[in-house]
Amino acid sequence: MIKVLFVCVHNSARSQMAEAFLNDLGKDYFIAESAGLEPGTINPLIVKVMAEIGYDISQNETNSVFDYFKEGRLYSIIVKVCDLENGQRCPVFPLAMNVLDWTFEDPADFTGTEVEQLEQARHLRYKIRENVIDLINTYKDSI
Repeated sequence: MIKVLFVCVHNSARSQMAEAFLNDLGKDYFIAESAGLEPGTINPLIVKVMAEIGYDISQNETNSVFDYFKEGRLYSIIVKVCDLENGQRCPVFPLAMNVLDWTFEDPADFTGTEVEQLEQARHLRYKIRENVIDLINTYKDSI
């Protein structure tokens, strides 16, 4: 199994979605976890749009990437799903064979009505799911 860590700023949206998708779609090849630079609370917009497609992340906890690092957790792949500037704040995990930068907009910055924000969250969900599928296809044969 390939162990993957998804990292974003608050572990409240992007990394949570990516973790859920990889643990479901790639369950025969991958084990995913997620963490944040400054753990927050799960974004309610993301809970809603994930529930729309059958993923219940409402009870997920947010975790600290620095706690994972201090515990000595090992990962084959680190995926930063935040902007490049914040991604530079991530600790370097030894033995990670790949560090990927997937730059996605933070849902905390979505604007407009709730309907408009939900549409933006659905678009983000789609993009993250597509990236996860690409990750599966790229790395599944490396185990």
